Amino acid sequence: MQYTEFKAAIQQHLKRKRQGATWVELRETLALPYERACPEWTRRLEEEIGLVRRKGEGRALVWALKTIVPKAKAHV
Repeated sequence: MQYTEFKAAIQQHLKRKRQGATWVELRETLALPYERACPEWTRRLEEEIGLVRRKGEGRALVWALKTIVPKAKAHV
């Protein structure tokens, strides 16, 4: 699996699952061939698709896409 395939799979899954997913959920659902996420690829996902990882239950990190809140228009 190349990085571009990995990126597309993660991005598509997290767009559908807004609440996010742990690495184990991503790995099993997407049949990813990696025991752990590659730190270099993870950093690239943070920069390229807005991946955020937040504390979940126990030691798990929940992967999600950064939500962009549109700025409210100022009343003039």
